Amino acid sequence: MSDMTLFKNASIASAGAKELAVSDVLIKGGRIKAVAPGLVVEEGVRVVEAGGKVLLPGLFDLHVHLREPGQTSKEDIASGSEAAINGGVTGIVAMPNTIPAIDSGGLVRSVMDIAKRNSRIPVYTTGCITKERAGEEMTPIAGMKSAGAVMLTDDGSPVCNPQLLRRAMEYAREFDLPLASHCETMELSGQGAMNEGRVSYQMGIPGIPAISEEICIARDIQIAEYTGAHLHIQHVTTARGMEIIRRAKGDGVNVTCEVAPHHLIFNEEHVIDYDTHYKMNPPLRTKEDNERLVAGLIEGVFDVIATDHAPHTDFEKRQQDFASAPFGITGLETALPSLFHYFIKPGVFGWDLLVERYASEPRRILKLDEVAVAEGSSADLVLFDPDGTTTFSRKFMCSKSCNTPFLDRELGGRVNMVMSHGEVLLERD
Repeated sequence: MSDMTLFKNASIASAGAKELAVSDVLIKGGRIKAVAPGLVVEEGVRVVEAGGKVLLPGLFDLHVHLREPGQTSKEDIASGSEAAINGGVTGIVAMPNTIPAIDSGGLVRSVMDIAKRNSRIPVYTTGCITKERAGEEMTPIAGMKSAGAVMLTDDGSPVCNPQLLRRAMEYAREFDLPLASHCETMELSGQGAMNEGRVSYQMGIPGIPAISEEICIARDIQIAEYTGAHLHIQHVTTARGMEIIRRAKGDGVNVTCEVAPHHLIFNEEHVIDYDTHYKMNPPLRTKEDNERLVAGLIEGVFDVIATDHAPHTDFEKRQQDFASAPFGITGLETALPSLFHYFIKPGVFGWDLLVERYASEPRRILKLDEVAVAEGSSADLVLFDPDGTTTFSRKFMCSKSCNTPFLDRELGGRVNMVMSHGEVLLERD
């Protein structure tokens, strides 16, 4: 059987290219052999008619919760990676806030071994900054690095002790590891469950003020500047927080940052009916924050789009009141269609931005090989139908959990095919 596939008349999306280029793309031996219009169909080559469809590099999510070990009723590496494929994502980075936390070389190695057995796409893992994510003692960073950890983070919690964070950044710098920061000032967040402001007062829900995030962003950036470490700020939600990062970049601080699709699309006003699918940490902020974050993404303040995919069981999310329900929503399966539906289709930004921020730059931050629709690149590809639709029913979704505001909603656009290293992992129609 031939290992050659030819996409005919595909509209190719590339970073840095404002317009889609219509061309044929030939795949052979897991790599892209040729990109040119009018390629001749050789005998034995599988032909995929891609006219009117967008061919883009496989996406890469830098911030995913897979819940393994310890909480596999919510998600595991196998189901989470299949959810990624369902959404056009061909590489993911797992957060370490599992049970037990991934805070040693042995646990990093265990997760990597499970991923090799149970995932059809590359799964990378982070390691904790502090033991058990308790914020008291630094982890054995050298052992986690040698076992394969690609980043350090206590995601879900900040490192409250600035001296401990400083030492961790110094070690991260020496081992050439980015250190990712969940920015929150716990004394300000308290028992808050949503953004503090007019809506939280009206609803009687304790709020999390924007300054809880912004103060921690400023502190962590100052420590990064002092140590020379690469600091990555996770899930930025406020315009002021974004401006702090913008200024730091202008000053030459080695800082990158990410924004989640839900913080671009939704805001505190969506929480009006106490729907726990809109409860996340950091919380949904204001409509003005939405608008300014989108502008910052277009401008280039944000390096990365990442979902913060956070699965929870139906009981946890739907059978508890808003204040008691856990934070977090799923995102791997909904990110590409939602970004297309809300931003690309109406012309807010183009495919080039999505490819740069959700495929190219995340890999670049981790010093991984670039993936592009270009001759010689690994054939990690997504074929997307802009004229199709996607309904996020429980039957459609591959994640074990369906805690998403998009549940049973229809969005424009449809992932028709996903390929990794030339192997077709998903094909519809």
